[in-house]
Amino acid sequence: MKNAAPSLNRLVSLDKDFKSRKDYEQCLEAHQQTLLQIQQALFRTNERAIVVFEGPDASGKGGVIRRATQWLDPRGFRVHAVGAPRAEEQGRHYLWRFFQHLPPPGRIAIFDRSWYGRVLVERVEELTEESAWRRAYREIKEFERWLIDDGVRLCKVYLSIDRKEQDRRFEERLSNPRKYWKLTEEDIRNRLRWDDYSAAADEMFQETHTKKAPWHLIDGRHKWRTRVHVLGLLCDVLSEGLDIEPPSVDPELLRAARIELGLDLEDSLPETSSSSKS
Repeated sequence: MKNAAPSLNRLVSLDKDFKSRKDYEQCLEAHQQTLLQIQQALFRTNERAIVVFEGPDASGKGGVIRRATQWLDPRGFRVHAVGAPRAEEQGRHYLWRFFQHLPPPGRIAIFDRSWYGRVLVERVEELTEESAWRRAYREIKEFERWLIDDGVRLCKVYLSIDRKEQDRRFEERLSNPRKYWKLTEEDIRNRLRWDDYSAAADEMFQETHTKKAPWHLIDGRHKWRTRVHVLGLLCDVLSEGLDIEPPSVDPELLRAARIELGLDLEDSLPETSSSSKS
């Protein structure tokens, strides 16, 4: 039996509010520190993680990704901004290009849009036949099952905004020279098919929300609350069953430091729990 899938008519309520920017930044930094510990733990255990972001134009995907990766070691993650397939990708199975970007052991892959384009933009813009995008629901669920069965930690996030908020953000981009580049004619054209995209998103949730790979539908209208909520969600999902506490220092490293460098650090090191000595 399927879990109840989220719907654009039932957004997650973000009740966290902030008294000031300082309050917001302190909450954000606490999650960023935890994400760094998660990244380090994934590296130590050779585990992999994939985070998928979907949502309408100007829903805040880029802003959330920037905050989520701000403290991370750049060697340990890749962000893939997914657009139209390149020439060498056309004519192949649509999932082929995503296989090229799966993370190696100890790394994180973040997709700013993803394989769900098959059942969103390709469906709405009639870039593929109905039989193909309907078949994609089964293919995508199988693809994600393969990933999870192979040990990948997967988190799927959909940021939702309403038309009024999208219009406000479009206007902001047009009035700010540093944000012109974010808005394209394609964004305006997509706005005209809002209802079609909403219907496609709701069906996508119904067909691809599973127990092992659920959708997390987040209200994206309030940027501060959205960012803190999503980073907290990533911390919860990616750390499940993972020991993120820093391990104790290798005794051989201490011995080398004492002999070769003349340092005696043992007395100054913090105590570590036995659970972290793995």
